[in-house]
Amino acid sequence: MHSPAPAAGAASVPPKDSRPLPCLLLVSLLLLLLLHFLSSSSPSTPAPPDAPHRAPLLAGADSAGPAPPALAFLLTGSAGDADRLHRLLLATYHPRNLYLLLLDRAAPASDRVRLAREVRAGPGRAGNVHVVGDPGFANPRGASALAAALHGASLLLQLGQGWDWFVHLDAGDYPLVAPDDLLHVLSYLPRDINFIQQTSYIGWKESRHIRPIVVDPGLYLSSRTDIFYATQKRELPSAYKLFTGSSSVILSRAFTEYCIVGTNNLPRTMLMYYTNMPLPHKKYFQTVLCNSPKFNRTVVNHDLHYWASDGTSKNEPRLLTLTDAENMTASSAAFGTRFAKDDPVLDHIDEEILQRLPGEPAPGGWCIGAGDDSPCSVSGSTDVLRPGPAAMKLAKFLAQRLSYPGFYSQQCIWD
Repeated sequence: MHSPAPAAGAASVPPKDSRPLPCLLLVSLLLLLLLHFLSSSSPSTPAPPDAPHRAPLLAGADSAGPAPPALAFLLTGSAGDADRLHRLLLATYHPRNLYLLLLDRAAPASDRVRLAREVRAGPGRAGNVHVVGDPGFANPRGASALAAALHGASLLLQLGQGWDWFVHLDAGDYPLVAPDDLLHVLSYLPRDINFIQQTSYIGWKESRHIRPIVVDPGLYLSSRTDIFYATQKRELPSAYKLFTGSSSVILSRAFTEYCIVGTNNLPRTMLMYYTNMPLPHKKYFQTVLCNSPKFNRTVVNHDLHYWASDGTSKNEPRLLTLTDAENMTASSAAFGTRFAKDDPVLDHIDEEILQRLPGEPAPGGWCIGAGDDSPCSVSGSTDVLRPGPAAMKLAKFLAQRLSYPGFYSQQCIWD
C-alpha cells in the first residue's frame, strides 16, 4: 500500500529518513570495495593492438561482484532525429537492457518505419528494442513532452518486468561511459535510488515558468502547433512544494510504478497542476518525488549528465564540441548533453571512450566474436561485464554523492 498523498498545507520539511545509518554505511562500503576491486584488477600488460574487445579487460559480474541490474531506456526524438536515435541506441546498447525508441508525430511515418527496420536488422534481433508506432506530438515547451515521457514509461513497464531503472535520454544526449561501465557501477547500489537534479529555489522562473498559464495544442490537435499563453496568472500552491530541475532523469522502477500505476493520488494531482504550465517535464518528476514521504529520501541530486552553460541568464545547456572533450572525460558523468547531429565530438567519444565501430554496438563482455570485425554479432553471457577506466571515475563520483552526511544534505532541499 502506498503512502497517502500529503494533505493541504503540507509544504513543510518532510519527515526525517527513518532508515538506519548502517544502510548508508553499507552503500559506502560497497562502493569502496568496488573502487578497490577496479584498481586492483587492472591488467599489468596491455591488450594486443588487434584485440576486438575494449582494452581494459577487468573482471566482471561473473566473479565475486553482485548481479548486474537491467535498465529501461526511453530514447526520444522528433523530426530529423531517426539517425540520431539509432546511433544513440548503438552507443548505449546492452542485451540486459530494454529500449523504447519514440519519434514524435512531427517526424514522418517513413522515418519510424525505417528506424524499426534498422533496429530489427541490428540489436533488435534480441527482442529487447521496440519503436513506438503511433506517437503523439511532443512540444518541448509544453505538456505534450511530459505526456510522451509518461507514455514511454508506461510502455516500458508493460514490455519488461525485470528492469531496475528508467533512463530517459533525448536525441541530443550521448553516453560518456560504456554500457558495461554503467551497469557494473550501478550493480553495487540499492535499486531504490533516484538520480534526478532538483531544487525548490524558483527565482526568476516563478514569473516565466510557474505563474503563466499555457495551453499545448499538441495534446488535442492532429497538427503541430506551438503553445499559447493565457492572460491570467496562477498563484503558487500551498498544498505542496514545487521543485524544478532538468528533464534528464534516472528513476527507480518503484518510483516509476508509483507515477504510472500507483494508488496514491499525488502523481495525478501533480499531472493536473502541471498540464497548463511551461516546461512541465522539467518539474513534474522532481515535485512528485520530493513531496512523497515514501521516496523523498531516495534522491541523488544529480542526473549523471555533463553539460556546459550557454552563459545566459537562463543557464541553458549549450552545444558540446571537441573543445569540451577533456572536461567531459574529467567530469565522471555517465552522459553528456547537448550534442549536434554527427558532430566530430561524437566520433571522438566512440573511438576513445566507447571503443565503438561505426554501425556497431559498444562492445562489452557479452561480445564473444573473436577475430571478427563485428565481435558483438556473437553473444555470450549478459552477466559478464568488462568495465574500463571510466567505471573507476563514475564509482568515485557516486561514492562522494552517497557518503554520509553528503547524501542527506542533498535530499530534496526546501529553500
